[in-house]
Amino acid sequence: MSSETTHVSYLEYQGRYKGLRGWIFSTDHKRIGIMYLIAATVFFAAGVVFGFLMRLELLYPGKTIVSAQTYNTFFTLHGVIMIFLFVIPGLPAIFGNFFLPILIGAKDVAFPRLNLLSWWLYVIGGALVLLSILLPGGPADTGWTFYIPYSVRTGTNVIFTVFAAFILGFSSILTGINFVTTIHRLRAPGMGWFKMPLFTWSLYATAWIQVLATPIIGITLLLIVVERVFGVGLFDPALGGDPVLFQHLFWIYSHPAVYIMILPAMGVVSEIIPVFAHRTIFGYKFIAFSSLAIAVFGSLVWAHHMFAAGMSDFGQFVFSLLTFLVAIPSAIKVFNWTATLYKGSISLEPPMAFALAFIFLFSIGGLTGVMQGALSVDIHITDTSFIVAHFHYVMFGGTGFGVFAALHYWLPKMFGRMYNKKAAYSAFWFLFIGFNVLYFPMFIMGWLGMPRRYYDYLPEYTIYHQISTVGSWILITGLIIMFTNLYLSLKRGKKVTARNIWGGETLEWQIETPPTYENFEEIPLITEGPYEYKDNDQDILEEKEVV
Repeated sequence: MSSETTHVSYLEYQGRYKGLRGWIFSTDHKRIGIMYLIAATVFFAAGVVFGFLMRLELLYPGKTIVSAQTYNTFFTLHGVIMIFLFVIPGLPAIFGNFFLPILIGAKDVAFPRLNLLSWWLYVIGGALVLLSILLPGGPADTGWTFYIPYSVRTGTNVIFTVFAAFILGFSSILTGINFVTTIHRLRAPGMGWFKMPLFTWSLYATAWIQVLATPIIGITLLLIVVERVFGVGLFDPALGGDPVLFQHLFWIYSHPAVYIMILPAMGVVSEIIPVFAHRTIFGYKFIAFSSLAIAVFGSLVWAHHMFAAGMSDFGQFVFSLLTFLVAIPSAIKVFNWTATLYKGSISLEPPMAFALAFIFLFSIGGLTGVMQGALSVDIHITDTSFIVAHFHYVMFGGTGFGVFAALHYWLPKMFGRMYNKKAAYSAFWFLFIGFNVLYFPMFIMGWLGMPRRYYDYLPEYTIYHQISTVGSWILITGLIIMFTNLYLSLKRGKKVTARNIWGGETLEWQIETPPTYENFEEIPLITEGPYEYKDNDQDILEEKEVV
């Protein structure tokens, strides 16, 4: 091992290629994580623009800025980009790639070249989604679910968008295979299963879902292409097909995909809370096993999306029961996080603020999800904006704020620069207030009967839509402040030289800031778990003085 690779930052290391080629052809897990961060940020910005335009259209009844057809394309592009290009790959691809090997004491993932291929597939898939805007026929207008019969009868570029989602599925599968193998085979000596960081546990559970569930959606999307090209009649009822079969196949993947999205965010919160509460995490094994339980039970409840589509009474009973059961492991996590905070010496740094917002918003999303498990309630609120609110409280309030927490927690470690904390707090309050003003009115108007996906609405819903649209302006203001602050910190932020910036106990806080090319001079020997908290307040103060 050369001193060059052990002491040079991964940002400065010159390998076979230099400049841009040194990044896009790099197999270093850290550089791949950074490239995912850049690409995901670009796609996220595009998704926000489409969402913003949708909210502007809904500011008043009737046509405001676009036609109904254009609104449908905005709706579809917003959903496809946010789901397949930001929320699902976000935390595993960015922070999982960057920190997973470090957290388990490894120098890289098990398959570095496969890791680079997964990034290339991700970028190609995302580019195809955006390219569909420019092609004859225009982008798909089916919604991100590609429901039959819409997706086999519309004249828009459904095949192009579906093929892009298919490629993105391959990227997800490759990442999952890499993570499972890495965790099984490359843990440092002495790191047993119950000495792994909780973020690693969440990535492990997520990776299994990626590997086992994603092929189902891949096959289903190919069947849409077959139906459109050859008119086989698999799903189209006009040709003797069964559209409910498509829903089953779609949700068999897409409900576990919800947990691909949320589990890594839960892992991030499980890392942040003990650090800033200065306490050992409460119930480490319960949190670890609850991640696996969420992955297992979450794969069995897909048909609760279909209570109104038609199924037997027994089927409804079973899926309703499973929906209630899947809430238990999530509730265990919330209880353990709260118990960790109890009597803790809480330091309300920006990462902690976002983690606490995650708990609050995810709890609202989770409780409204349990409501939908009740059959009578579900029939009333199915396909209303109540579902839109619930979904965004879980996905954006959960996963989105989990990403923001991870950015503020790990970005100084990744780049060796500290952001402006006052700007971070300002962005947090804009985001938190704007999010609730944007999405909470949807619960109310959904309960009152406002359908989702509609281009127009009755006058009695106007006030709720206007409040919601104003909330989108506040939220976007917060996003602009946050990303501007983080970007400026990378350009001229205060340099961070201390290894342990926040006083964490996991391995990433024991190595250089930013990490060296090969992470460790020697593979560490693990003698104790990362959550066996010691009284190191003085050490933390000394580290902060160095910062």
